[in-house]
Formats: sequence, structure tokens, C-alpha cells
Amino acid sequence: MNIYTNEQKAIANKIGDNYQVSSWRDWKWQTRHSIRDVKTFEHLLGVTFTDDEIHEVKETMQKFPLSITPYYLSLIDKNNYATDPIFRQSFPSPSELIVSQYDHADPLHEEADSPAPGITHRYPDRVLFHISNVCSMYCRHCTRKRKVGDVDSIPDREEINKGLDYIRQTPVIRDVLLSGGDPLMLSDEYLDWILTELRTISHVQVVRIGTRMPVVLPYRITDALVEVFKKHHPIWINTHFNHPRELTPSAKEALAKLANAGIPLGNQTVLLAGINDCPHIIKALVHKLVENRVRPYYLYQCDLSEGLSHFRTTVGKGMEIMESLIGHTSGFAVPTYVIDAPGGGGKIPVMPNYLITLATNKVVLRNYEGVITSYQEPDSYEPVFCDRNCLDCKLHLNLEGAEEYEGTGIMRLLADHDDTISLTPEDNDRMKRRNNA
Repeated sequence: MNIYTNEQKAIANKIGDNYQVSSWRDWKWQTRHSIRDVKTFEHLLGVTFTDDEIHEVKETMQKFPLSITPYYLSLIDKNNYATDPIFRQSFPSPSELIVSQYDHADPLHEEADSPAPGITHRYPDRVLFHISNVCSMYCRHCTRKRKVGDVDSIPDREEINKGLDYIRQTPVIRDVLLSGGDPLMLSDEYLDWILTELRTISHVQVVRIGTRMPVVLPYRITDALVEVFKKHHPIWINTHFNHPRELTPSAKEALAKLANAGIPLGNQTVLLAGINDCPHIIKALVHKLVENRVRPYYLYQCDLSEGLSHFRTTVGKGMEIMESLIGHTSGFAVPTYVIDAPGGGGKIPVMPNYLITLATNKVVLRNYEGVITSYQEPDSYEPVFCDRNCLDCKLHLNLEGAEEYEGTGIMRLLADHDDTISLTPEDNDRMKRRNNA
């Protein structure tokens, strides 16, 4: 397994700093030598930009800074860098300064849904916990460009404690997603402290971590870090691979360490124009992921964040990609294609429709080949009426905390125990006229 390439040797030798081979695999050495200016980028990669290009990049960096690890830099094809998927994800573009009327600094309204420092509470039983706002690399397609890299607002222990207090005081929360920035930029000791505190909260059943370290700095996945995670199971980790080229031997080694420690791995890919908006690229990516014990979780439509318009594809392109996956490869290799709703509505699945029509006693469907078939409904099905008395359920569920399960949205209309017959916006004019009559 070649985990130290000629390109990496060349970059390391240019960096110098009493360099030894072991330094390259030291994640702290990598972050210490992250590339943050155009001149160093040119020198280490061995390319030359025009004066106009340098001016445009520097102008972009005044709003959205540059940071890339030597490791991730080494993956760029310097002979074709302009169209290289690694380069386009990591190097500033003047297109980032183009802000359309549909773009927002916080399109998902994470700040509006924040009841405590660092907490975004959007879904009923889970929260997003921002514990870091720095990354080893600043992805050009980041949806949180408004805050990532802002050293003046790095969460301190006091802020983290306020977030922990909110979780303690909100018993409906069963799932906590640690996010950022990148949580793994924190030290092992600090992560251990946060995980230990979360494990003292009885209603927190699952802790998830969202990180791009296996992609941009796989050496962060050390044996010591894995031991920290093993202390606090169940821990789930979501990675963020966008292109098959990112699954290098070093990345695979990092994923193997996590998987061998019993940590379930998922991957969240962003659909990006000019980088992975191709059915063949996405299929190659999901195949490599499952080969390395990573379940493709979500394929995201690119958010309406400021400076991302040049990355956005049409939703139709995403549907084309999903049609090329469903039925054409293993079901567990197919991610869910979602749009994260502008305004904070959460993730909305956008998937091909295989249901053609319904009749009284059958449904008509089509498959991935275009074959049309029908499914006969049962003649004598008698559904169990649900009165939410789970302790006396005929299905023998015996669920605890059933009184907390409240229907929302369409679920509420479908529930036997709720007499709601329609959902109406609060500001509906017709309802206002009724109420004022």
C-alpha cells in the first residue's frame, strides 16, 4: 500500500522544517503547515498563476480564507489543476464573490433555530451541537462559510457547557450530532471531556460526529483518538467524500481504523457542478465507499449559501444520478438525495417516483428498467387502531415514553389518535376571515 507518494515527498521537502518521513503522518505537523496564501500554494504545488488570477484569488480570500493541508494539496493533478476536482474544492475562485438574490449567509436558519450557544434544535428528538468552527481545510462549497474560520468566535468551555446544559434540560433529545467546523480539530482530551459529559445525560442514546478528516487529513485518525471513541459507544461518524479520487490508501487506512473499532460509518456527499455531477463518478464513489465499510447516507443538493452558485446543479441532474443508481447497484450503496430546505425546514428527500397509480385493490408501479407491474392489495387486512396506549398495544411494543410521541405534519393526518383533518398555515387569510366573523 503506497501511502507516501512522490508528490508528497516533493511537497514535504519544500516545506523543510527539519522534516522527517514520520512528520508527514503527524496530523499536528500537517495543520501547522496548512497552506494559507497563494504564494505558498504555487511554490508547493509547482504551478504558476497569472497576475490577474492572483489578484482575483486574494480578493476572494478577503471574504473567504484559504486553508488546505499538505496532504490534500498532494492529491491535486498539477498538470490539469484548473479542472481538477481536488483543486476546485480547495482553492478560492472569484465566482465565490457572486451573490445572487436567492443566496443567504445562513440559508438553513441554523441561528434562528438556536435556543442555546452552539445548539441548532430543528428536529424533535435530535440536535446539532457546534463544538468547533475551524477546519483543517476550508472547503469552497461549505454551507457555513459565514462562520467557519472565524477565530474570534471559537466556542470556549463556557459556551460548550451552556450547550450541554440545554441538552440536559431537554429530555426529548436522544441523538446529538457534534459538528463544526470540524470537531476533530479539537484535542483528544477535549473531545473525551465533551463525550464524557454527554454520556452522563441519561436520555442521550446516540452521539454522532460529522467530520471531513478522513478525506482531507486522514492522519488525524490516530490509535489514541480511536480509543477515546471506543470509551463512549455508541458513536456514529459521518464522513464527507465527494469524489472517488479522495479515497486514497491513507484515507482507506483511516476508515479501517474506525470501522475496526466498531464505529458505524456513513458518508454525506454534496452534488457539485464540475466536480461530481456525473452518474459514473457518483457510482464509482459509492462503490469505493461500501468497499471500505462506509454506507452512502445522503447526496445533498448544494445549499443556497452565499458564494456557491457556481457549484449548484439542477435538481434534474440529481434525479438523473439517482435513476442511474437505484436498481443498478446494491440498495445499501444508494444514498438518499435531499434538499436541505431553505428557511430551516430540514432535509427533504427528492427521489424518483416508482408508483404510477392506485386503484381500489392494487397499485401499479414501474421498476428501474421501465418495466410496469402491479401489486395486489390484500382483501382482508384489518389494521390495528392506534390510541397511543403503547403499554397495552396489541403489537406488544411496550414502548417507554409513548406520551412524548406527538404527530407532526402529514404524520398527524395519518394518525388514528388525532382528529386533525387538515393542516393550515397560521397566516391563512380564509382562516382569519372565519375567526373574525
